[in-house]
Amino acid sequence: MIGVLAHLFEERVMTMTDRDNQQADQNAAIKDPDEWVTGDEPPTAAQESYLHTLAREANAEIPADLTKAEASKQIDELQAETGRGQ
Repeated sequence: MIGVLAHLFEERVMTMTDRDNQQADQNAAIKDPDEWVTGDEPPTAAQESYLHTLAREANAEIPADLTKAEASKQIDELQAETGRGQ
């Protein structure tokens, strides 16, 4: 019986540790675009494509010559406007 309880406790601790590590990884992945090392680079092809899709849905204009960081912020704004980011 003690062996079973010890095993269950060990599984529970591992599950909690895994969850904590996963949450820490997710928090680390969310950074302010202004802090991106590559934020001043041109937007990625995926960002540009998604921006055009969102802008079309929102009836919005996309500013020319956006940086990668600016494109990310614009995507966030348009997602909020179109309801896609929820």
